[in-house]
This record gives sequence, structure tokens and C-alpha cells, in this order.
Amino acid sequence: MFYILYGQNDFSRHQALEEIKKDLGSSEMLTVNTNLFDSQQLNLSELKNACSSTPFLSPARLVIVEGLLGRFELKPRPGRRGSRSQSKSGSELGEWQGLGDYIKQMPPTTVLVLLDGEVKGNNPLLKSLVPLAKVMTCPQLRSKEIGGWIQERVSQSGGTITPEAVKLLVELVGGDLWFMGNEIDKLLIHSSVQDITEDDVRQLTSYAREANIFALVDAILEGRVKVAQRLLHQLLQGGAAPSYILVMITRQLRLIVRAKELSNQKLSRSEIQNRLGLASDYVLDKALKQAKAYTQERIKRAYHQILDADIAIKTGRYDSDLALDLLVIDLCES
Repeated sequence: MFYILYGQNDFSRHQALEEIKKDLGSSEMLTVNTNLFDSQQLNLSELKNACSSTPFLSPARLVIVEGLLGRFELKPRPGRRGSRSQSKSGSELGEWQGLGDYIKQMPPTTVLVLLDGEVKGNNPLLKSLVPLAKVMTCPQLRSKEIGGWIQERVSQSGGTITPEAVKLLVELVGGDLWFMGNEIDKLLIHSSVQDITEDDVRQLTSYAREANIFALVDAILEGRVKVAQRLLHQLLQGGAAPSYILVMITRQLRLIVRAKELSNQKLSRSEIQNRLGLASDYVLDKALKQAKAYTQERIKRAYHQILDADIAIKTGRYDSDLALDLLVIDLCES
């Protein structure tokens, strides 16, 4: 099976990936049979080897590749603004021109997923692979669409919410769907037998913007172990799931990596914001500031530490709270 999930809305991409995982057997064995690749350090031969491997005590092997399509985005022609993009022939895909032929003969036990941010319809690799894939596009929600998204998520979870509460949630949380989803989960638990109201939103989200993931990452960057642990515990006590915290730390690291890359390309602030798909100036400012403090080597170590913590939780080696505590200490000291 072959999937392409792309678009600026990384929350929806993650949700789509989780839905794929649900059909692939137990989460513990799937963890053992999952390969995650950064496309910048990947060649076609390595991908074929991973996809051709027989799963171990599991019905499927999951292979995830991040950012491959983005490598083949067409660049604007130099010269006048608004000029057409440079064309790329199939030969300019290099070895990746053979990916489609391999997918046609890929083992049926393998599930290959390409994850990407914003990708344009004229992307040559995307055009060559679309006929072979189940494709999901995940565009960034516009401000007027967030309210409908809240209503739908609450309804799917069996709850109800007043229009006034929806409006206040949008004002307090904004367009960060990761944070919004976590707040909705807390509100659903709190208001399990009645409508979610404005008062419920005020009670449960009043401090959440202070004890957020950005402050936690700031404390980790600065090596302030006690502060980082306090913020971690505030998030956990406020109802944040350990998986949410892991995903959010990973997401922030990815934003840091992309912000660093784009800053090095001397792009303007607005261009960087557009490339990252960020509607919030606050999130952009944090990513740019944190990008200056993180070296590539430190980011690589952090990814490995997060993966170790995730495996420790899923295999039962540590309970989730302890694994997160140890992770925060390791990240602060790395």
C-alpha cells in the first residue's frame, strides 16, 4: 500500500498517519517494524531495502519518508517577479524516477507513506506517483474554518459545544490545531454530560498559554532542568497526553530545522513564514529564535533521544511520565 500525505496542516497529516497505523496490527509490534527516514539523507536503494524487508511478527512493515516531494519542488526562473517556474524533465528526478516502478512490485506487507509540507501540483515527482497512491491533501485552515473544525471534532467525540465557546476557543488558542485538539479533549472530559460553555473554556484554558510547549523548549535549550521539569509537570497535570507532548516537542524541532535552513537561504521573514505554513507570528518568532540556539548536531541527538523515549513508553520499559522526565533531563544536558 502506498500513501502520499501532504500540505501545510501538519496536525491533519499526523491524524491521517495515525489512522493508517490503526489498521496495521498492535502498536508495540508496529513500532519494531517501522522505518522513519529524512529524505535529505536517503537514496532510492536504501528505501527499497527497507520496503523489501519482511516484517517481524507483524502483518505489515511501515516505512515513512519525510520531505521527499519537497526536494523536487520547481524553482522560479531568475528574473522578473512572477515569472514561470523552471521545468524539470523526468531525467532530472535522477534515481527517484524509478520509485514508481518499484512501488508497483513492492511487497504487499509493506505500507509506504510519503509525508510532506506544502507541495505544488506541478511537482514532477508528485505527478509521477499520484496514479499509484492514495493521496490526502492537508491545507492550512483559514481563520474562518477553525470554528467549523472545532465543532466537527467535538461532535465526532460525542460532545456538544456552544457557539460562544467556539468563538472564545478560537480567540484564546488561535490556529494551532495541536494545542486546540488537546484543549478540546480536556473540555470534553470536564463537560461530559452537558454542552461545553464559555465558562468551561475560561476555567480550563486560563493558564494553558503560559505552560506551553514553547516555554518548555526554551527551558530545554537553555539547559534549565528544573524549570523544564516544572513546565512538563504543568502540562501533564493540565491534561496533556504524553504522546501529545512528544509530538509537540518533535514538531518544534522540525520547525527549528526548517527555520534554520530557510534563514540560511537569506529569505525574508514573510517568505519563511509562508514556507513554514505558520499563521501565527508568535510561533514564527519562537522558531526563528530557537533556530539560532540549536546546532544540527544537537538536533540530531534530540531526535534520537525522543525516539528512545517513545520506544520506552510503547514497550513498557518506563511509564510515560518517567520516560518524559528522563527525556527532558537528557535534552537539557545534551
